[in-house]
Amino acid sequence: MLTIHTDSRGHALAVEGALIAGAGPLEELAAAYPHARVRTWPGIITPGFVNPHGTELLEEAYHPDPREAGDLGTEPLTGDALTALALDDVRWGASARRGVQRMLAHGTVAAACEPLRNRAVRDAVRRTGLTLAGRSERPGGVPSLDPLASGLPPVTAPPRTPGSAARFAVFDVHDETELTERGAGTCVATVIEGRLLFRRR
Repeated sequence: MLTIHTDSRGHALAVEGALIAGAGPLEELAAAYPHARVRTWPGIITPGFVNPHGTELLEEAYHPDPREAGDLGTEPLTGDALTALALDDVRWGASARRGVQRMLAHGTVAAACEPLRNRAVRDAVRRTGLTLAGRSERPGGVPSLDPLASGLPPVTAPPRTPGSAARFAVFDVHDETELTERGAGTCVATVIEGRLLFRRR
């Protein structure tokens, strides 16, 4: 089914399956696809972010289950705290799934990483639908679920053009300047390959 996603500025994307069918003003796409379902989002539609610290966030950190918050907190655990957990494959896989969900909640549509060595993490991430992009070296900056808080220039997915993969995010802000000021935690939806993988309730 073809769906038109539109934001508060009237910018719109027509999505059919995993691909962008059209991009432009809502009025033009609505006229071109009169039978499409229209989904109106608050804020702005953007290409979505490529988080540069995929390896660090997925394979070198543990994302506590909410039920563990009393003992472990809510932030990703690394270093000695991670080593002390002595994780088995089940917990590694669950951590990776939670890590991906938390990345999606920050408008991440792809993560740059080295080949994942941990099979449990690799299998879990593959099932989530998150796009993995290769990288040749470790980036600087600070690994963060919010790509705007890493200290590195933000990297976004390629522009959305007809025939390209339907990968984008929606942020509840007025424009890109406000997004930079408030951060990617303002994300309300993340779409990858046409699938709505995150929606803030």
